[in-house]
Amino acid sequence: MRVVVVGATGNVGTSVVSALAADQDVTSIVGLARRQPDWNPPKTTWRTVDVAGGDLAPHLEGADAVVHLAWLFQPTRAPVTTWRNNVLGSIRVFEAAARAGVSALVHASSVGAYSSAPKDRAVTEDWPTHGWPGAAYGREKAYVERVLDLFERDHPGIRVVRLRPGFIFKREAAVGQRRLFGGPFVPQRLVRPSLIPFVPDTPGLRFQTVHTDDVGEAYRLAVTRPVSGAFNIAADPVIEPSVLAELLGARLVPVSGWALRSTVAAAWHMRLIPASPGLVDLVLRMPIMDIGRARAELGWQPRHTAVEAMKALFEGLRGAEGAEGMDTPPLSPSTGGPARLGELAGGVGGRP
Repeated sequence: MRVVVVGATGNVGTSVVSALAADQDVTSIVGLARRQPDWNPPKTTWRTVDVAGGDLAPHLEGADAVVHLAWLFQPTRAPVTTWRNNVLGSIRVFEAAARAGVSALVHASSVGAYSSAPKDRAVTEDWPTHGWPGAAYGREKAYVERVLDLFERDHPGIRVVRLRPGFIFKREAAVGQRRLFGGPFVPQRLVRPSLIPFVPDTPGLRFQTVHTDDVGEAYRLAVTRPVSGAFNIAADPVIEPSVLAELLGARLVPVSGWALRSTVAAAWHMRLIPASPGLVDLVLRMPIMDIGRARAELGWQPRHTAVEAMKALFEGLRGAEGAEGMDTPPLSPSTGGPARLGELAGGVGGRP
């Protein structure tokens, strides 16, 4: 198989490429990214292109399958920019895949695409995917789900798979995720028991995580096995405030959802963090997913627990500056510039 991975240098992309490279049925991989990486995995050729405006057709020629991962979390202060890349860029990828005559299209959806749901039971893949309109991430993931509905109708000969994972963590991506969501003012060594006084015990603060390498394996299976449709991807157990408190050696303090959102909103408006307050609303409303279909039909089984995924994130954040990451622009510690000046120049959430 010849597989094209769109958005191959980020947290998920690097694990997807590694999983595909280890598969004997995958003969070649074309990794597409906005910026050329220094990382050189087996079977992989790198090409630079921007999904929002670049010519995708030459890069998809001869592909058997396309894995679409390219997604901008930032800038949260310029939603038109993320819409252009995430929604219009996805449409351009899907159209190019159809013109190239690929047999399979695997898209990175998310738990964030789901409509709000009670947290006391798990939802299956038929739960509505209308997102949470107050967060750009939820709006965009939900809109692309509707685009794929039409794509499947218009291209019945293409096998379409949608993976909907929970929060995705690995040690090597921690520095990049700190840049995306914590910003330049978060100390690299902050997440350690001696420095975290408490964890907010907020109603609705229950979510699912999964190790990135396990997500990479899910994509490999989606590419190589004759499956279609949506698959929830997450590991056990569900992460609750009590689990976080135990991991961090911190105490639980009751905090209302309003107070948590207001705190994040204040920090965002003062340009202290790049994560928007809408993400708090999204997390408090997103459902708990049933992953039975992924186990039964995809044949996927996580090798890491959700707690191990969280530990990988914390270990990466605790590592010395420059000691973690990978040789790709999204994951390299040097991307933010010396003393994080590049992050500050972006206005903290003001540019990709």
